Amino acid sequence: MKVLLVYPQFPKTFWSYEKILELVQRKVLLPPLGLITVAAILPQEWEFRLVDVNIRPVSAEEWQWADLVIMSAMIVQKDDIIRQINMAHHFDKPVAVGGPYPTSTPDELTAAGADFLILDEGEITLPLFVEALQQGAKSGRFTANGEKPDVSLTPIARYDLLEMGAYDSMSVQFSRGCPFQCEFCDIIVLYGRKPRTKTPQQLIAELEALYNLGWRGGIFMVDDNFIGNKRNVKLLLTALESWQRKHGYPFRFDTEASLDLADDDEMIDLMMACNFAAVFMGIETPDAESLSLTKKFQNTRSPLHESVDKVTRAGLRVIAGFIIGFDGEKAGAGQRIVDFAEQTGIPTTTFAMLQALPHTALWHRLNKEGRLIADGGNINQTTLMNFIPTRPVEDIANEYVDAFCTLYEPGQYLDRVYRYFLKLGAPRVKAAFKMPEWVIVRALLIVCWRQGVVRPTRLAFWHHLGHIIIANPGVAEQYLAVCAHNEHFLEYRDIVRQQIGDQLAAYRQQQRSQQVTLAPVELATP
Repeated sequence: MKVLLVYPQFPKTFWSYEKILELVQRKVLLPPLGLITVAAILPQEWEFRLVDVNIRPVSAEEWQWADLVIMSAMIVQKDDIIRQINMAHHFDKPVAVGGPYPTSTPDELTAAGADFLILDEGEITLPLFVEALQQGAKSGRFTANGEKPDVSLTPIARYDLLEMGAYDSMSVQFSRGCPFQCEFCDIIVLYGRKPRTKTPQQLIAELEALYNLGWRGGIFMVDDNFIGNKRNVKLLLTALESWQRKHGYPFRFDTEASLDLADDDEMIDLMMACNFAAVFMGIETPDAESLSLTKKFQNTRSPLHESVDKVTRAGLRVIAGFIIGFDGEKAGAGQRIVDFAEQTGIPTTTFAMLQALPHTALWHRLNKEGRLIADGGNINQTTLMNFIPTRPVEDIANEYVDAFCTLYEPGQYLDRVYRYFLKLGAPRVKAAFKMPEWVIVRALLIVCWRQGVVRPTRLAFWHHLGHIIIANPGVAEQYLAVCAHNEHFLEYRDIVRQQIGDQLAAYRQQQRSQQVTLAPVELATP
């Protein structure tokens, strides 16, 4: 069996970082870990080829070569997976789809022409799919019926299938699931609230595989909440620290974790000893009422700014996720997010309007209240909300655009990065020395030229860089890398402004054509 694995294209998003990746001559931030894990679970006597459409299109020869095409996608990849299904059918190839998007809305993929739907987690449903193929099935839908697999049995992903030089970082996964109950989150819907982990030896074997393939540099732990099972994570980190030290710290790790990381000094120390550098945290909003309403209780136990500051001073750079548009939200929410970012100094703040993801608690509540918009379209950081909010959607959208553009105004961004890196704790480990690659040196020179010579921010750039080198030299390399992110945000600000503006114009036209104004929803009084 010849299997072509196709990973659909992402639209431009906050995370696409095209301008930064161009500087270091990479195509994509992260590889499709799900698809290469699928390849590891399927029969190994099969032949596999993988094409990440974010790197290059599938060639006619590759379509013709395949006996079967398998695709995986997130909701944001919705448009391109439909295009790729159509291309496969153009070449008369059967298509199987899986991953978060097909699992959340399988009927959409059936309507798009997918022959097989491999839903839920592949450790359970892929063997069912293989058995059906062997029995001659031409179509089918395979589900786990609520069963969750033991991920300690998951094989090492087929990293050998990747065009590794095209990626900025590699990906590994230690756990699935999250113990919290945030109303808007689909992770607990897809993977459950009981975090399941691999064994430390299992993850070390995956790192060994990457090491033996020649990878050195960044690795993203894609766990949606890396510290969900704290006992098992600490066991992993103890083993990982030993492996890293033995190999001269070849990898730098980033991950995602809940804000209660700040309450666990031992966990922070272990992460720093393993050479973790950055952690994404879903702060969502500084409004305590909204946090309680959306059941993000873990963010209400300690003052948000104190938790961020503690993690920062320990040496983990915080990347913060924010959301605007919660029920009952008061006007000015966008500015309050800006004020919080300025207070804490967090440089990188992802920002989006609230979306009701399929089958989340939020989706079910809004559906019951009759507030879901039937055709919500794609879901991205630049799409309007897919439900009727409790205050005018135009107000929310305008606050969102204003706040995003303020956060990433070049001068304000550089000042915030500077203040943050003055207090960021320095790395606690020293990697084995190696000469920097020319591509990295070239990228830093370009950043210094653009931001230190060409742009009006030149004086601030040199002042801040010089002071960082003197006051906190251990973070100077990270500091320059985060300054380089401004290259992306300069362009992405315009994308946000234009795309939201276009959608608002279409929204107003729709309202005029229907001669109906959707009034804000009144919250029910309990």
